[in-house]
Amino acid sequence: MGGMLDWARREVEIACKKENPNRKSDEYDYGCACYESALKAFKSLCEDGHSGFSIKMTQAILNRLLDGQPLTPIEDADDVWTLCTDSKDDSDVYQCNRMRSLFKNVYSDGTVKYNDVDRIRCVDINNPNSTYSFGLVTKIFDEMFPIAMPYMPGKSIKVYCEDFLTDEKNGDFDTVGVFYALKTENGEQKKIEINRFFKESKYYETGWIEITRREYSERKHNR
Repeated sequence: MGGMLDWARREVEIACKKENPNRKSDEYDYGCACYESALKAFKSLCEDGHSGFSIKMTQAILNRLLDGQPLTPIEDADDVWTLCTDSKDDSDVYQCNRMRSLFKNVYSDGTVKYNDVDRIRCVDINNPNSTYSFGLVTKIFDEMFPIAMPYMPGKSIKVYCEDFLTDEKNGDFDTVGVFYALKTENGEQKKIEINRFFKESKYYETGWIEITRREYSERKHNR
């Protein structure tokens, strides 16, 4: 793959010149350092004598490692979990040693629930470039599709939402609509209708109470 390595060197050279045209030979530049680090990784793969197929497999493995995702399914074995919170009244919370975003709640009645905080990404339905995490939405999706063991995480599931403010004293927003999710299964994207709506309420443990779509629309109209 010598030709590919020469091509990669040239591409990195061009990119670095564009990143910092006036860079001196011994001058550190963050952007150029990232390009050069990628070139080192590419050079190492070329030196391992990969074929076109095996280098793609290696790329997929490397991507999972860079994303903090396990290479094999996680099993619910004792040595996989570390106790975070020991609660006598509610539940014991454990964090997964193999995947830091995965947690397990063990309740006093023996019920076990799992939560991957990176599993869900909310997408602003009015601005798809705006994404964020929201515990309420994660809870809704986990109720619909509970995590079971063995667990092999994939790409984050996108849940399309809308939020707005009806009363300035409530901060950034006080009303939320959770419309649908896009979930990839067997290489195909599947749309999952949710259509649940909430308003802020200090009288509920979660801080939110579910409302009808009609009330949601009225609040949106009158905001």
